[in-house]
Amino acid sequence: MTPAAPLERRFAQIAGVNEITSTSSLGGASIALQFDLNRDINGAARDVEGAINAAAGELPSGLPNPPTYRKQNPADAPIMDLAMTSDTHELTEVFTLADQIISQRISQIEGVATVTVGGGAKSAVRVQVNPVALASMGLSIEDIRTQLSMLNMNGPKGMLSGPERNYVIASNDQLMHAADYQPIIVAQHNGVAVPLHDIGKAIDAQENDLQAGLFNGKRAVLLVIFKQPGANVVNTTDQIRALLPQLREWLPPGVKLDVMNDRTGTIRASVRDVQITLMIAMGLVVIVMYIFLRRVWPTVIAGIAMPLSLTGTFGVMWLCGYSLDNLSLMALTVSTGFVVDDAIVVIENIVRFLEKGEPPLEAALKGARQIGFTVVSMSISLVAVFIPLLFMGGYVGRMFHEFAVTLSVRPISTQ
Repeated sequence: MTPAAPLERRFAQIAGVNEITSTSSLGGASIALQFDLNRDINGAARDVEGAINAAAGELPSGLPNPPTYRKQNPADAPIMDLAMTSDTHELTEVFTLADQIISQRISQIEGVATVTVGGGAKSAVRVQVNPVALASMGLSIEDIRTQLSMLNMNGPKGMLSGPERNYVIASNDQLMHAADYQPIIVAQHNGVAVPLHDIGKAIDAQENDLQAGLFNGKRAVLLVIFKQPGANVVNTTDQIRALLPQLREWLPPGVKLDVMNDRTGTIRASVRDVQITLMIAMGLVVIVMYIFLRRVWPTVIAGIAMPLSLTGTFGVMWLCGYSLDNLSLMALTVSTGFVVDDAIVVIENIVRFLEKGEPPLEAALKGARQIGFTVVSMSISLVAVFIPLLFMGGYVGRMFHEFAVTLSVRPISTQ
């Protein structure tokens, strides 16, 4: 049975869990819970916390850290990676600064879900023993481990009792450096105390020497930042960048804090390209209208129809809580053709009455009245194509729901 089995049993009892993925490895375990899309993420988090507390008594004793949880979209990649390097400080000191100062402050930024500190630089004391010496004394490695754990406990050292008050003696005498471990008495052999340095040695090292973080070819401590579900990734990274000068002032001289990776670089570039495409499409529509109609005012009317429809669409998007992303901008670009089609049909019909000698106002009223039903039916038929996307479920439906709403609203906003 894996150490994560008690947690798995508790998690399986939570309502709305669709899938549980558990991965156990040497020194740790990771459990991913996938909930129903209709389940409130905050309520699910409270249930997960309750399950962890309920399984606390069933977990193996001696865990280095209690189980923790975080809310995260498995499809979301880190929004930013920071690297801390130093030529004058030990890597373990840099890790302490990153874990106790930098990550704590970044986690307070609105939109940041969690900050993971990595790079294999967490300090630890490793004890290396001689198995031959242990065997000659009738000892095992487990005996040494148990003795070290008992001698290095962080707990009350005793109590002073009085007639009216009791005082707990709390003194932290944990051993933090390898030199403090060398004289520890780890066993008794033939009535003689056996110190640690007689059967092995203690060294200052890292908790996991199989991991390493690199930045520009140098060992570094990495801070991996994840955003909260629904948070704006661009706004969140902008807040982090604005905070970096203050964080650098908190660090001692010789410790550098640099941006290793920023996910918003590609996002900003793709959004900018779509915006440029949208502007080019609108410009080409105006040019084509003028070439074929050869009239200034009809062309101006068609040009005004597009920004007016954009304004109405932005209003609906704001009410729905949508943002300008690749999908919504793509919907705006595609719907440009729908908007211009309606404008061209109406303008062409009005121009036909003008060519017959009708006054402009009367020609506009007759042309719009004659073709109005046709334009409305065209728009409704175009919108009807995207109705299945509006009611599609699952992750695909969630992804294209904003696209379908934006694409449907813009032609309607021109009517």
